[in-house]
Amino acid sequence: MLFFSNILFGEEIYAFEDPVYEKRFSTLLNEIRCPKCTSGSLASSDAPISRDLKNKIYEMISLGYSDDEIITYVTDRYGNDSSYEPNFSENIVLWLLPLIFLIFCFIGFYLKRRI
Repeated sequence: MLFFSNILFGEEIYAFEDPVYEKRFSTLLNEIRCPKCTSGSLASSDAPISRDLKNKIYEMISLGYSDDEIITYVTDRYGNDSSYEPNFSENIVLWLLPLIFLIFCFIGFYLKRRI
């Protein structure tokens, strides 16, 4: 009996009527970071704030909110760091810097060979 207590009481169960909602819930939990943890997702976290956020996401899915609306809610409340997908417009320099560096390297290499 003690062996089964961890299975029965170890994790909260979120029951959905539609398996599509269950899949959406699971996907969202893996896409959203835990507000307290440094790099863990909501799915892997058991922090109290994560449990509250899981309950809120469960409630929002049950009420018919779209994934984009839920992600917008989480981002508005916890900031852009709550998403594993960074916003391109805010990080454009970080995305383009390697390309700019390569262009300068090719120009320098070309000019050096030409001399």
